[in-house]
Amino acid sequence: MATNPLVDQGVLNRLRGSVIWADFPQLNVTAAYLGAEAIRLALEGDAVEYINTMTGAVSSPQPYRMASLTLHLLKTQQLADLYKKQEEANAVLGAGTVRPDAAALSPYPLVNCSILGVSDLNFAGQDPGYAVRIRGYYLINADLWAL
Repeated sequence: MATNPLVDQGVLNRLRGSVIWADFPQLNVTAAYLGAEAIRLALEGDAVEYINTMTGAVSSPQPYRMASLTLHLLKTQQLADLYKKQEEANAVLGAGTVRPDAAALSPYPLVNCSILGVSDLNFAGQDPGYAVRIRGYYLINADLWAL
């Protein structure tokens, strides 16, 4: 009997995405605190830089990539105000872990994170969004450290 050559495509779980802070557990984000845009992680730059030579190129793996994290919180909940107060007191958050919406994808540990600010706010009573912008970096190419 022939088997189906198709591979199961998996499942996305919109309630699985979260952000956990090592030093600020009161700022942890789960699905219940998020708008429809949820969590967005953008990794910047290339994992390896190629440096031209006369006859080719030399590869130079990067030890990290910059990371931009946007948390689409709800201003109708207390967590948005906790982020507002954290920015007012000390915008440096330190280490955090971003858990994606797919169980097959492992979490992204981020280092040296800080609150950059909040996206435009609409106070017309028609937009519950409170998008917090965070920046840090993601360690990669760990084998570089093996001496």
